[in-house]
Amino acid sequence: MRVTLESVASQSVPPALWVVADDGSTDETPRILDEYRRKLPYMRVVRRDDRGRRHVGPGVVEAFYEALDTVEINDFDYLCKLDMDLDLPSHYFELLLQRMEGNPRLGTCSGKPWFVHPDTGVLLPEICGDEMSVGMTKFYRVDCFLEIGGFVRQVMWDGIDCHRARMLGWIAESVDDERLRFVHLRPQGASQKGIWTGRVRAGFGQYFMGTSPLYYLAVSVYRLFKHPVLTGSLAMLWGYASSALKGLPRYDDIEFRRFLRNYQHACLRMGKRAATAELNARQEQVWKMRATRRAHPQRADRE
Repeated sequence: MRVTLESVASQSVPPALWVVADDGSTDETPRILDEYRRKLPYMRVVRRDDRGRRHVGPGVVEAFYEALDTVEINDFDYLCKLDMDLDLPSHYFELLLQRMEGNPRLGTCSGKPWFVHPDTGVLLPEICGDEMSVGMTKFYRVDCFLEIGGFVRQVMWDGIDCHRARMLGWIAESVDDERLRFVHLRPQGASQKGIWTGRVRAGFGQYFMGTSPLYYLAVSVYRLFKHPVLTGSLAMLWGYASSALKGLPRYDDIEFRRFLRNYQHACLRMGKRAATAELNARQEQVWKMRATRRAHPQRADRE
């Protein structure tokens, strides 16, 4: 946590306000946060009661919203959901702001996460598509965040948000720029119960979101030889298949699920990069229409 605190404190463009949600910590976290709160004038701490267990997915979003509820969001142009296990480069926020200012359609973006391999100690990139801002550091234009309705309080909230943004004509991305690479101090998909549990949870998340079975099978095959080799892909498939067999509930938006599957099938046909570019081009008119409504809300109401 100190690594993250120091990396934010060292930013070339610091946050105007940083609200840290202490989600019921029982270790030295409160003392460390108090130490940094005294040093950083833009830092505020919100303390939550200990729920007695880790609540991955929904718990993360609940803590985020408890912090956000203390903020008047319309006072700000940009918003970042930031985890406390990251080592950010010193110009991270500055460079993201430059990208956002340069493209008004860019609704959410991030850099790329890297992690230290537990066996070799080598720094490796985490797998994440260019079409998604990564969940551990989602940088948002406030207009986009409000239009998509914020985050869904369930596993895969960090995928649903980007796809919903594209539905509304926004662009979502993570950028493979060396200046924006950051270190994720706990590898993505890990869990307090191990990598297997984390990957099974990811499979359920894809099922909940509405991902196409064919697409997820292709993703799992692609990741067969990525860390953790073989077992990661098997756990992902088991999480998806077991959720389907149990008939677990899915994200309750049929139009969204149809939009998502059409996009995923296009990715299988022409490749993700080409499919994303085609979709973004097609959705530009949607964004322009909504931008006009944002700029002239009274005229839009009359129409």
